[in-house]
Amino acid sequence: MSEPHITLDPDGLSPVEQKLRGPLQEQLSSALQAATHKISERYAGEPVDEVERMLLEQTRAGLHPDIAAAFAPDHHELRRVAQTIVDRSSG
Repeated sequence: MSEPHITLDPDGLSPVEQKLRGPLQEQLSSALQAATHKISERYAGEPVDEVERMLLEQTRAGLHPDIAAAFAPDHHELRRVAQTIVDRSSG
């Protein structure tokens, strides 16, 4: 599986967030990648919905609390990552 990466839509960002967009994307992507690896290693047959929930929780746990509170990933993209974990472990 290729490493998941988070891209922030610049149109939805405040001027301050726009200035910090690159580092923020890197931090979010790093947290999601760490969560993906951790969940992939511990995957034990959970359904996609549960894997998606775990991804969100683990990603938020890897972020500063203020960033975690505002982290609202695209549901479809997070589910795609969860489905990839399930598919790779089932195959």
